[in-house]
Formats: sequence, structure tokens, C-alpha cells
Amino acid sequence: MSNDIQLFTVWTFITECSVPDDVSEMLIPGETAVCAYKTIRDIAIFTNKRLIVRDAQGITGKKIEIYTLPYSSIIMYSTENAGKILDLNAEVEMWTKAGKIKINLQKDIDIRALDKVLATYILN
Repeated sequence: MSNDIQLFTVWTFITECSVPDDVSEMLIPGETAVCAYKTIRDIAIFTNKRLIVRDAQGITGKKIEIYTLPYSSIIMYSTENAGKILDLNAEVEMWTKAGKIKINLQKDIDIRALDKVLATYILN
């Protein structure tokens, strides 16, 4: 892998959550939400077609920016489960046409379930 793909962003998923109504409304025909995860203020939604990140901004969080990453833009990805003693977070790294994305997962999130979602939609 070339070194010119820079780290684009890092997210830490804390827990699974429901899909916000404003994101559900933007799904296209034939697109369904598969799972969603909260960060501290943001929500990442994995659909059968893309990853959508709902980024709440500003003091009140009422300003919302939406990021969309079609699975076709992912060149490669890796997953790493959490260790037992000192390593409490699992990790997902995605190398994309836009750059590298790193996702840290808190201990209660099933890394292998997320791994299966990514494999299912990236490889199909």
C-alpha cells in the first residue's frame, strides 16, 4: 500500500444505537440501514450501500454535516479484536480513495459482527 494515502479521520464508536430519522429519510430506494453506532456526539450508520456519518457540530449540535462513503470507495480494510489486558478497544481501518479512516470500538461492540457487515457489502 502506498504511503501517500493519509489518515483522513478517526472515530470512536461507543455503543450501538438506532438510526436517526433525518438519516432514514435520506436513504435511496433499495437502501436499508444495517446497523448504527454512536460516538460522543455523532452517529455512524452502515447501510447495504454505504457508510453514513452524521456529524453534529457547534455548541448545540443542531448543525449537522453528513459524510457518505460508498463501499465501492474502500480499497482495503482491516479489523483487530481487543486484547485481554491492556488493549480494551477493537479497531477497524479502511483505506479509501479519499484517505485512511480509523474506527476504534469500545469493548461492548462486536468487532466480528461489524467485520461481517463490511465484508458482505464491500465484496458483493
